[in-house]
Amino acid sequence: MRIVSLIWMVGFWSGLVSGEDAYKYYTWTVTYGTAAPLGVSQQVILINGQFPGPNLDCVTNDNIILNLINNLDQHFLLTWNGIKQRKNSWQDGVLGTNCPIPPNSSYTYKFQTKDQIGTYTYFPSTLMHRAAGGFGALNVYARSVIPIPYPIPDGDFTLLIGDWYTATHKALELMLDSGMPLPYPEGILINGRNASTMSGDPGKTYMFRVSNVGLLTSFNWRIQGHLIKVVEVEGSHVIQNTYDSIDVHVGQSVTALVTLDQPPKDYHIVASARFTEAPLLTATAVLHYSNSEGSVADMPPPPPEGVEWSVEQARSFRWNLTANAARPNPQGSFHYGMMNTTRTLFVANSAPVIEGKQRYAVNGVSYVNPDTPLKLADCLNISGVFSLDGAWRGELATAVVETALHDSIEIVFQNHEDAIQTWHLDGYDFWVVGFGEGNWTESSREGYNLVDAFTRHTTQVYPKYWSAVLVSLDNQGMWNLRSSMWGRQYLGQQLYIRVYDPVHSLANEYDMPTNALLCGRALP
Repeated sequence: MRIVSLIWMVGFWSGLVSGEDAYKYYTWTVTYGTAAPLGVSQQVILINGQFPGPNLDCVTNDNIILNLINNLDQHFLLTWNGIKQRKNSWQDGVLGTNCPIPPNSSYTYKFQTKDQIGTYTYFPSTLMHRAAGGFGALNVYARSVIPIPYPIPDGDFTLLIGDWYTATHKALELMLDSGMPLPYPEGILINGRNASTMSGDPGKTYMFRVSNVGLLTSFNWRIQGHLIKVVEVEGSHVIQNTYDSIDVHVGQSVTALVTLDQPPKDYHIVASARFTEAPLLTATAVLHYSNSEGSVADMPPPPPEGVEWSVEQARSFRWNLTANAARPNPQGSFHYGMMNTTRTLFVANSAPVIEGKQRYAVNGVSYVNPDTPLKLADCLNISGVFSLDGAWRGELATAVVETALHDSIEIVFQNHEDAIQTWHLDGYDFWVVGFGEGNWTESSREGYNLVDAFTRHTTQVYPKYWSAVLVSLDNQGMWNLRSSMWGRQYLGQQLYIRVYDPVHSLANEYDMPTNALLCGRALP
C-alpha cells in the first residue's frame, strides 16, 4: 500500500495537542474468508474483511485502544511483534500472559507505543492461525519535535512478505499434532498475493517497510536495478549503507529508502527464499514509474548465494550513534558495553522426538502451554502452573526463567542444526553483540561489538552458528522468548522470562486490567 507523504504530518498535528498523549480507537472484527493467493481457493483469516489485515499506523507515544471481536470458531489472540508494552505485559497477546478470546466474544487491548519508532507487525499468536492470515503492519512514525536522520520521503510502501501454504491452518495443526514437522511451503506472498504494483514518480525517494511474516523461511528482498539504503531496523536508526539486496529472516523487519533514479519503465520487486535445499521459491511485484515507457523484464534478478554473504551483510548493520530514535538524546548516549551482566542465559535449540512425536526444545526442555496464563497465575498466586529454572523436570515443562528487575543479562543462542533459526523476545529489544561459526565459548566475548551494535527484537542464528545479545531488564512482567519459526514455537521451542521485583509499584508495572479475561484455574 502506498501512503502519501502527508502521513508524516500526523506527528505535527499530535504535537499541537497539549497534555496527555493522543488516543486512537479501533474496532477490528476477525472472520474467515476465501482467497486464492497461489491460485487455489482456500480459507483465510480476515480482519475487517481484509487479507492481510489493515495497517495500524500511529505516532510515538500514541495510546491504542483496540476492540478485537473474534468471530472465528476457535479461541484467538493477536500479539504486537516488537512493541515493548512498557510495564504492561498484560497486553502482550500471547498465551503466557493472556487468556485467549473465546469464539463470538471480544477483548479490548489497551497499550502505548511508548518511546518507539519504526516498522513492526502484528499477528495471531494462537494455534496455527498465523498460517491463514490475521497479520498486518504496525508502523510507528516519529513525533514532529524529534528529527529523523534523513529527508522525509515522498511516499511510503509496506511490504509484508512471507512463505505460504495452501493447506488450512487446521490441517497444519493436525500435521504438527501427529508428530510431523511442517513441510516446505508452496509459495511466497507479497502483501497477500503473488503479484502487485507499486507506483512512484521519477526522481523521488520512497520508504519501503519490509517485514517477514512467514512461518519458517528467510527471504532475500531486492528491486531490479535500484540501490537500497537501509535507515532503520526494528526501532534502531542504523548507519545508512546501501545494498543491492537485503536478507530478512522470519519475524524481522527492515526500513529502507529507494530513489527512483533509473530509466522510466517498470522494474521487478523480488523476494526469494534463502537457506533452503528445496526448489527456489520467488515472489515478484512491480515498481512502476509514473512515466514508464516499458514493461518489466521477463526475468527478475537472482538472489545471492551462501551463508557467508548473509553473515557479512548482518555484520555491516551498525547503530547510528549520533542519531536519535524516539527520544531526543542520541542512541549512542546509552553505553550498553558498560553494563554489568548478572547472568548468562544459554539457549540451545533442538528437535527431539518425545513420546514418539516430533517436538522442539530449548536446552532439552519442550515447552507446554498451561491451562492458566503464567502472568495471571503469578498475579493471583495460583501455584503449580509453571516451574522456575532449576525446578524443570523431564523433557516437557512449562518453563520460566527467573530474573530481577534492572538486572542485565547475556543471552547466547546456540544453533547445532543445519537450518537457520530466528529468536524473538517480547517486551524488549536487545543489542546483538556478536555471532560466529561453531560453538560459543567464554572466549567468544573477546569479539563482541560493545560500541555500535544496534538493538532489535528478533535475531537470526545461522546454521551451526551462535548469536549473542545483551538485554537490560528494565521492563517488569512475564515475557515470551520464542522461536519465530511458528511450527517450532507451536511444538515447544519457547520459554518465558519473569522479570520480577518483590516490591509492588505502579512505577514498575501496571495492575491487572479490569477487563482481563479469566480462564483455567483463575475462574471463580
